[in-house]
Amino acid sequence: MISLHRIPGEQAPLALLLEADPSTDAIARYLADGHCVVARLDDAVVGVYVIKTLSAATWELMNIAVAPERQGRGIGALLLHHAIDQARQLGAKRLELGTGSFGHQLTFYQRAGFRVVAVEPDYFLQHYPEPLFENGLQHRDRLRLVLEL
Repeated sequence: MISLHRIPGEQAPLALLLEADPSTDAIARYLADGHCVVARLDDAVVGVYVIKTLSAATWELMNIAVAPERQGRGIGALLLHHAIDQARQLGAKRLELGTGSFGHQLTFYQRAGFRVVAVEPDYFLQHYPEPLFENGLQHRDRLRLVLEL
């Protein structure tokens, strides 16, 4: 059975966070003041998310990842809905996130009610030293998505 636990940022599973964000510098920055929750199956960490406050009414989902061998089993959806509930309990009126302009994650967020509100052209080219590829395509632009809570 999956259980969810808030943990201090310094205990966050870096290898798992790197599955969703290849920048250790960016991860360190948002872990410093973020709200980190892990999903455990027995004693193994199988998923993680980090949210942080942008303002009193707005929080951002900075990272969400599930161990590759555990994907497709509902763990990501469980984490996402928990993150939404946590943001709401912490006083958020909206939850934002940034993601690539294509890929399975875009559908994943839209199924949960997130809507695209902006495009940040060349974001991945300007903020990551190495090109990011998914399904043979290079990520260039980042989409900003919002869920009104």
